[in-house]
Amino acid sequence: MRILLVGAGGVGNAIAKIAAERNFFEVMVVSDYDLSRAEGVVEWIRKRHGDDVAAKFLVSKIDAGSADNVTAVAREFGITHILNAVEPKFVPTVFAGAFTAEANYMDMAMSLSEVHETDPHHTPGIMLGDQQYAVNDQWQRSGRLALVGMGVEPGLSNVFARYAADYLFSEVDEISVKDGGNLVVRDDEGNEIFAPSFSIWTTIEECLNPPLMWQSGKGWYTTAPFSEPEIFDFPEGIGPVECVNVEHEEVAMLPRTIKANKFSFKYGLGADFINVLKTLNLLGLDRTKPVRVRSPQGPVDVSPRDVVVSVLPDPATIGDRMSGKTCAGVLVTGKDSDGKQRATYLYHVADNAWSMEHYESQAVVWQTAFNPLIALELLATGVWQGQGVVGPEEFDPKPFLDLMSSSTGYKQQWVAQERMPAAPLRDPRTE
Repeated sequence: MRILLVGAGGVGNAIAKIAAERNFFEVMVVSDYDLSRAEGVVEWIRKRHGDDVAAKFLVSKIDAGSADNVTAVAREFGITHILNAVEPKFVPTVFAGAFTAEANYMDMAMSLSEVHETDPHHTPGIMLGDQQYAVNDQWQRSGRLALVGMGVEPGLSNVFARYAADYLFSEVDEISVKDGGNLVVRDDEGNEIFAPSFSIWTTIEECLNPPLMWQSGKGWYTTAPFSEPEIFDFPEGIGPVECVNVEHEEVAMLPRTIKANKFSFKYGLGADFINVLKTLNLLGLDRTKPVRVRSPQGPVDVSPRDVVVSVLPDPATIGDRMSGKTCAGVLVTGKDSDGKQRATYLYHVADNAWSMEHYESQAVVWQTAFNPLIALELLATGVWQGQGVVGPEEFDPKPFLDLMSSSTGYKQQWVAQERMPAAPLRDPRTE
């Protein structure tokens, strides 16, 4: 297996560092538009693991916005698998470049959605991943695999959902992804600051678009942003966090293959984060269409969202100022094998102090990074096999979770925590 890693930012950086501990691939080409970022992570690997390990990692400059350039780099290095670790706005070009290069493809976020023009808060427009699923037949005919949404959420969450449906439940009522944490970022004086732990570009896209839902008898539908707030009690000391509906890939993916009455995704943003996002929306700073701005050099066109990204800290650089944990999990409700009501929260927690100590990567990007590597390893060994455009929920989840937790694997423990099968605790402020 010869891997082209597109993007050496926060997640890409962590992917390369974790990959240095595995031996299932022949070469990994770390590529970025900023070649110094790719060179920096390979130098980190060299210092940590030595010249022999670092020799498996090559570097290249790449333009993720050009399908032709992605194809050219893949062909230059004889790539068999392209792993996309850049912003989801680049999915179409990296995806197309991989197909033309006759390489297999993997990403952690899918092609972007477009809201319904006249009824955005009830009716879906173009859904997340629709552009990729639309060419499934082409990928199948080529005999190659595009494994999409293979990060932590989507990705590990899809694996958890499939595992619960196959091994823990005889009948599934609802699959609800619950993501939350107690991460805090502070400035040099120790004051808590607003510094998202993941790409603010992506966060704005997820949280301000109408959330996608799926319900039996109704199919896919949308609601208003930040709808149905609830307080969810996250494990391992994180505690209660306010969660709201947001747009996310799992709801577009899981109903295709898993039988349940309802699918949803709730993000534990917290009231302060929600207020910031609402303010950005109110001021129009969430827009991607450029606006004309006056400057001493003359008028320039600037995307408001790109300005927001530029003035906030790079998520890849805030790990040493961050503390706390992040939890990715799926709450599944339904009936067990005996027909009794059951509620199980399957989750994985990443501690920022641990990920910084071992990988110098902050917890959120690190937690995302190990999942595509597990999937690549299963593909390299032939345990997972497939063709076409598919999500991780279409594969047997047990080998993934076994390799994830094994002492000879990725040594990451996951938990299936039993919960009382009752309705979630509603936020009294909304009642």
